[in-house]
Amino acid sequence: MTVAHITGAARGIGKAIALRLAADGHDIAVSDLPSMAEELERTRAEIEAVGVRAVALTGDVTDAVSVRRIVTETAAQLGSLDIMVANAGIAQTKALLDVTPDEYDQVHRVNGCGVFLCYTEAARQMIEQGRGGKIIGAASIAGHKGFPLLGVYCSSKFGVRALTQAAAQEWAEHSITVNAYCPGIVDTQMWVEVDHDLGAINGMAEGESMKAMAQGITLGRVSQGSDVAAFVSYLASPDSDYMTGQAPLIDGGMLFV
Repeated sequence: MTVAHITGAARGIGKAIALRLAADGHDIAVSDLPSMAEELERTRAEIEAVGVRAVALTGDVTDAVSVRRIVTETAAQLGSLDIMVANAGIAQTKALLDVTPDEYDQVHRVNGCGVFLCYTEAARQMIEQGRGGKIIGAASIAGHKGFPLLGVYCSSKFGVRALTQAAAQEWAEHSITVNAYCPGIVDTQMWVEVDHDLGAINGMAEGESMKAMAQGITLGRVSQGSDVAAFVSYLASPDSDYMTGQAPLIDGGMLFV
């Protein structure tokens, strides 16, 4: 039985990924911040109801000791770590001239360093196990194009793509593939917050910013977490064994690159 760990899995895309990978038959470890413990436990219970083993672990992806612990506990409680999904992330909607150095650092600490720590600790565990593995990171459409009022967020996601390419080359000799997924607009709490912040800046009513951005989606709708999870399911499966270092868009046709 293969074991997958998904960070930021109390809700949103992370929860959707956890449930999809459970449906695929993987045993699942989910993690999120201690403040999300109740929601995380509900996610764990939903995963168990699918019929696989599940554990819920609290931790902070920005802290190296914490990430090492959740990786170690995953392997200890479920027997191995075969798939790591570094999903945890935060958004920031702000004009660049208004961003403070501390605010810049916070976004990069979570979206950049958090992915780096999850990648490297998972790789160490997989190398020790000696049978390869799948490492998967959360990038974004904002990792392919810079958007106004999302500049710092975009820079963090461009970084995930670069890290993914480098890691894929370094760890190929250990039969570890490293890929990322790049969602567009997803109907999650994070995008509700982005919509609110954009509306406040641009003087638009709630929901109008997301509606305006959605008009550029070829398929005519914003995505659901399950749309992203379906692609992560592929990245976690043997079907993607010959794919590494990539960061494809799952955006319904917003960008064509």
